[in-house]
Amino acid sequence: MKKISITLLILSWVLAGFSQTAYNASFADYQRNFPRLHDILRKKEDSLRRQFMEKGLSWPAKYIYLRSFKYDSQLEVWVKNDKKEPFQLFKTYKVCAMAGTLGPKRMEGDYQVPEGFYYINEFNPRSVYHLSLGLNYPNASDRYLSDAIQPGGDIYIHGSCVTTGCIPITDSQIEELYALATYAKSSGQDFIPVHIFPVRFNVKKSADYLGRYVRDFADYAHLANSLKEVFYYFEKHKQLPLIMVNNRGSYVLDEDVKNALPSAEKKVLPAPVVKKKRRHTEFDESEIPTTVHKLPEFPGGSDAFRQYLRDLNKKLGPYLNDDQHTAYVLVEFIVTGKGKVLNPRIIRGGNDLLNEHLLDALEEMPDWLPAVREGKSVPMKLKQTIVIENKLPGVQVGS
Repeated sequence: MKKISITLLILSWVLAGFSQTAYNASFADYQRNFPRLHDILRKKEDSLRRQFMEKGLSWPAKYIYLRSFKYDSQLEVWVKNDKKEPFQLFKTYKVCAMAGTLGPKRMEGDYQVPEGFYYINEFNPRSVYHLSLGLNYPNASDRYLSDAIQPGGDIYIHGSCVTTGCIPITDSQIEELYALATYAKSSGQDFIPVHIFPVRFNVKKSADYLGRYVRDFADYAHLANSLKEVFYYFEKHKQLPLIMVNNRGSYVLDEDVKNALPSAEKKVLPAPVVKKKRRHTEFDESEIPTTVHKLPEFPGGSDAFRQYLRDLNKKLGPYLNDDQHTAYVLVEFIVTGKGKVLNPRIIRGGNDLLNEHLLDALEEMPDWLPAVREGKSVPMKLKQTIVIENKLPGVQVGS
């Protein structure tokens, strides 16, 4: 990997293989001191030993790796006994509930489940959610990109099937997972990695959903692409890559990780839309009258305006998302007493890319005939719904 300025190392490194100590039962023994866990560990060990035998796996697993898929509501458990071996899938749990939407967690109280590369940093046998395993949110990337004062925290994998931003599974499943993590930690795995992905990237329905989401929230594309690259690297090698964070909070991945992407996947997610810094002209809106005798008029009249909208539709139609047959975009702008168009803005509708091109067009509109009140030209603020579709647009004009 080329030399770059790296500030912090994300904990996925653990999977890449730090040297492990010989089995040390002290952590498992410590966990057994909690009354709730004594019988759970004993019973679950018998069950897990049997399940491992049925799957041809060696008990206990010295290394485990967890990956969760938000949209697909799944939590996978992967295991192995030597750092050089590929991971093998032990089990997939159904996630009971999921708060929030796709996308990362960025502040306290947003009810979002984080997305990114984490590790277990807490074993809580006294959890009000039966048992819980804490994650190191905010990680190095989150500390750069999340709210500086209140980024949130207390993210767990836990039982009880309820959540306000965690990963809940059933009580029986968290008992099993807690036991697996306990024995792995006792075997020397100090950092148990947990990767949280928005979707299963190799499931078409899930990937299509993510694609639509990214088109509406283009700033999310960079993170989504990094997550996708790590997902496919693991799919190919069943090993985890080294993941680092640069001084902008972005994940930095080796070229081997990027090269693991199937060719058909390399351009699935669109690049972020660069939003221009729009010019804003100071204007005293108290000068705008509440009523006028004549509304502003597009040069050439209503027929010319309809033609302008038809031309605009042809220009903007290609920027509709694949799942958008029609976009209703409400815009607002001021027509001054001299007919100049000022400060157009999008109130709602469209998508990031379409809206940027629409604002470009509105900023280049020709001068209008201004509104008239009591025989004098006066400024007026107009609201305009522009309908963009594959056919000729409908138009709704209002002030």
